[in-house]
Amino acid sequence: MMTDPKFVDVDGIRTRYFDKGSGEVLLLVHGSHMGTPDACESAIDWEFNFDVLAQGFRVIAMEKLGQGYTGNPKSDADYTMAATVKHAAGLLQALGLKNVHAIGHSRGGYVVTRLTLDHPELVRSCVIVDSGTLAPGPSKTEFIMANAPKPRLSRASQRWCIEHYSFRPKHITQNWLDACEDIAKSEKYQATVRKMEDEGLKRNQFFTHLALHKEETLNWIMHGKLTQPTLLIWGYNDPTAELKRGHALFEIIADSNPKSEMHIINEAGHFCYREQPETFNGIVKAFVEKSARI
Repeated sequence: MMTDPKFVDVDGIRTRYFDKGSGEVLLLVHGSHMGTPDACESAIDWEFNFDVLAQGFRVIAMEKLGQGYTGNPKSDADYTMAATVKHAAGLLQALGLKNVHAIGHSRGGYVVTRLTLDHPELVRSCVIVDSGTLAPGPSKTEFIMANAPKPRLSRASQRWCIEHYSFRPKHITQNWLDACEDIAKSEKYQATVRKMEDEGLKRNQFFTHLALHKEETLNWIMHGKLTQPTLLIWGYNDPTAELKRGHALFEIIADSNPKSEMHIINEAGHFCYREQPETFNGIVKAFVEKSARI
């Protein structure tokens, strides 16, 4: 279990994070987005990786804007991925950190990529994990999650969603479900659901802004602006961010970045870092050590 959470003010947003170890700094950024009715992701997502990686590095696992126990956006205009990226940069600046190795899963993979592009002075290397948000092509997430049992965000419904992202469910711990359930019940999180779902910010703003932001991001990558060492890690059996989309993303990155590589983990779905943690942790350790020498 991850213990001793810390809080810091990031541009007026009370932000929760975990901090352990010493050496090269790893920033872990979880997936999903504020106000989703699927599963409430948080820093606890990294429970199989945090302590292990902290044996050789300083590891910071943050909770993104409006997620986990981090405060919500201060205005409706900040219910966007751009605001989420700005918040992540603000956390590093608030902690006085730069040259971090930024590791992001799913929507978090998009966050760390855009963070690297927007603030190259803050990021030494970039690790993108099963990010359908960044990869070209359509996602199957909306289709798969449409069949989730009701009531949405109940413990049973969240477990169902996680299972349907996964190759097999053995990585789903009671500790993780406890965190998901506790976050879902909080008034803070319910407020984001009302904004995104009931008031239509997800449909009318969040996804619209994301589409434009993503197009710009991929264009920047194609034009050679992603120069830091970059690693893609993908679950071979990911049902939502399919492997062929990961391959397409890697081709875009590798065409202009010779310091890029891709690792595929077999018998792993969308949460490959949880489903095959020993393999994942070893890949990250080797990549960070190599990147630190460049």
